[in-house]
Amino acid sequence: MMISRISIIIVLSCIITSTRAYDPDALQDLCVADKSHGTKLNGFPCKETSNITASDFFFAGISKPAVINSTSGSAVTGANVEKIPGLNTLSVSLARIDYAPGGLNPPHTHPRATEVVYVLEGELEVGFITTANKLFSKTIKIGEVFVFPRGLVHFQKNNGKSPASVLSAFNSQLPGTVSVAAALFATEPALPEDVLTKTFQVGTKMVDKIKERLATKK
Repeated sequence: MMISRISIIIVLSCIITSTRAYDPDALQDLCVADKSHGTKLNGFPCKETSNITASDFFFAGISKPAVINSTSGSAVTGANVEKIPGLNTLSVSLARIDYAPGGLNPPHTHPRATEVVYVLEGELEVGFITTANKLFSKTIKIGEVFVFPRGLVHFQKNNGKSPASVLSAFNSQLPGTVSVAAALFATEPALPEDVLTKTFQVGTKMVDKIKERLATKK
């Protein structure tokens, strides 16, 4: 009986450990981000309690579709700690993504969070790629949900003829985004050209052409 109880405790401990948030756990009720402090160490320092207001926990920026003016045909509006100081240390954030007809949120990763998307409008083709180079993709519609595991390359594309939008949830106050194309072809300073030509098995003219096209997006 004692061995069984010990086994249960060990299993529960493993489950709790594996499901904890990626961001540091909060040790107080509130730690509203004080961005004026100038210091940032794995999060923002806390604002003085006397200076906290309800506005620190409010953001209206994702209530309406964003204006889409990117060449990819999508626009991301983040609702993270940079927009909502009250999210500091709470390990959660949102984003709204709007897509023009045929619009694409290009392949990218979130190094600090798993993402869950909920379709508000339209129909999208979504997918992610594992470290074994296996693609998991699906068409999702209004009211449906899809999950992108933390750190894996993923995308969303509006295959319809009407606008589409999703609400994304993250288990991080600031999940970060690494765009695959920009990370390879638009870094500063630039990656050595021979790294890119050997990686993609193309000539320097093709690499330069991609860099030029990405530069026009800025």
